Amino acid sequence: MSQQHPGSPVPAERTALTDLPSLRIAVLGAGTVGTEVLRLISQQGDELAHRVGARLEVTGVAVRDLSRDRGEHVPAPLLTEDAASLVREADLVIEVMGGIEPARTLLLDAMAHGAGVVTANKALLAQDGVALYEAADAHGVDLSFEAAVAGAIPLVRPVRESLAGDRIQRVLGIVNGTTNYILDAMTRTGASFEDALATAQELGYAEADPTADVEGHDAAAKASILASLAFHSRVRLADVHCEGITAVSAQDIAAAGRMGRTIKLLSIVERIEEEGGERISARVYPALIPESHPLASVSEAYNAVFIEADAAGSLMFYGQGAGGAPTASAILGDVVSAARARVRGGFGPRESRYAELESIPLEELRSAFYVSLTVQDRPGVLAEIAGTLSGYGISISTIHQELIDQEGEEGERARAHIGISTHRALESAMTASLDVFSATATVLSIDSVLRIEGE
Repeated sequence: MSQQHPGSPVPAERTALTDLPSLRIAVLGAGTVGTEVLRLISQQGDELAHRVGARLEVTGVAVRDLSRDRGEHVPAPLLTEDAASLVREADLVIEVMGGIEPARTLLLDAMAHGAGVVTANKALLAQDGVALYEAADAHGVDLSFEAAVAGAIPLVRPVRESLAGDRIQRVLGIVNGTTNYILDAMTRTGASFEDALATAQELGYAEADPTADVEGHDAAAKASILASLAFHSRVRLADVHCEGITAVSAQDIAAAGRMGRTIKLLSIVERIEEEGGERISARVYPALIPESHPLASVSEAYNAVFIEADAAGSLMFYGQGAGGAPTASAILGDVVSAARARVRGGFGPRESRYAELESIPLEELRSAFYVSLTVQDRPGVLAEIAGTLSGYGISISTIHQELIDQEGEEGERARAHIGISTHRALESAMTASLDVFSATATVLSIDSVLRIEGE
């Protein structure tokens, strides 16, 4: 049996709660996530205190509307509209209010007054993370943001810490639950984008204004954060190519199914090896992936992310990427880590940007494509389309042709639908080919252009 030596510190689990110091916690925002954070702190307060080595004392909750009843876990006496004073008196600030301002100013002020910061604000980190990182370094405090990328899924910490001794080559995944729910519903039911979105809104998976999700902006912000962490470089939101899912049609979903593929909104960040060096790519777009690919089976509002590293090989992270309780779980993990560091002295990992790799423009990348065209149904059209693609160095993999209507009695020409999948080619070559198609009388419309990934 081991003995406690005189003068040795008493283990935290044997320390009475009344003997533990207190850490002042300020919470900015009391919406769905903020309320769940406060519930967890209230219900698990004793356990959290033992894990941290200090009691977490919520000193105030900054909100915009003091009159709103926010439930039993957000006591009215804690509510305040004076967020500025609140953060200046805190040891740790939890930011779940969202938006750029006043969140940015409040967090910078909090760090200037010595408070660590835990935030779920992916838009702020992607747009102005540089200022936050520099403030954290300047004032010797923690900046933690596990909840900003994939909700409950532990992703930031593995990339930032667990794989810090490895060389990450690529991160590929589904990081937006709203768009995954919509695309999954379209695939399962044959619904249009508009109908699937309406269902997602009814069930609470999509906001009343879903723009940030369906246009890809939310996923692009997360891609910016992941690329910065994975490649030790500052990758700003403007460096991320972004396309949403609003143009994905039921016809595209059906065409993908005929090819044994499904459509997912992917966030892809990767290291591009080149002669004389390397650059990085960060991009978000809807893409066709084989039904055999693990990401193809990710359903409803779940997230899943693959990481490919030199030594660790391929890793997959899967779970709930949004929602009050899952996001609050990630936030509390950061709170415990930051609070422990404060109690014991020191702070967590800092920004790593030594590599300073440049971003490669999308047009210089190579991708496989699926192109859907409506054309005049006459001899030579296929040869004309194939000749255009060949002229730009694009090789066709498969072609699917389907007659839309016959020639009309009043001289209306017959139309056909053509679906073409290609082998990998330069993005700039595909852009040039599409410009030719747009100017060609036999091509009546370019219905969709999607990339093919995962093969």
